Amino acid sequence: MLTIFHNFVLNKRFPEKLLRMKKIVPFVLFLALLATTVFSQSKTGAVVKFDKLVHDYGTIYQNDDGTCEFRFSNTGDEPLVLTSVRSSCGCTVPKWPKDPILPGQSANIGVSYDTKRLGNISKQITVVSNASESTIILSIKGTVIAKPSELMPEKQVNEGFTPTAN
Repeated sequence: MLTIFHNFVLNKRFPEKLLRMKKIVPFVLFLALLATTVFSQSKTGAVVKFDKLVHDYGTIYQNDDGTCEFRFSNTGDEPLVLTSVRSSCGCTVPKWPKDPILPGQSANIGVSYDTKRLGNISKQITVVSNASESTIILSIKGTVIAKPSELMPEKQVNEGFTPTAN
């Protein structure tokens, strides 16, 4: 301890060392802050981006095709894994990819609605994944109406006309 005191104070090297320390400490702190900022922002994880969150069937006829697709992409930097896709009702059946979606790739969630029921459609599909926004709600809407009756046109008959065979 006495040697340190002797080197800094008695040899007057203390002010010289102190000036060097005043320049080095802010530089080291700046480098530490820069490294923390760069490394904390370098990974975003999986990020899911849907083309649409709502599918509107509009007005469709009873027993028509009730399928639609929700297209999505992984815009993050890690693989996207859909862990659960479930509907709010048994009349709506989702199908989704079970394999991971790599960064930059796209896929679809298919939804099949049973159109035998008449009336308004308002159903939700809950998508759970490892993305930064882990739960996303998709919706389908529309109206199912009865098909109009299909009548055959009546053939007009000319009275007083007798068909002849050739």
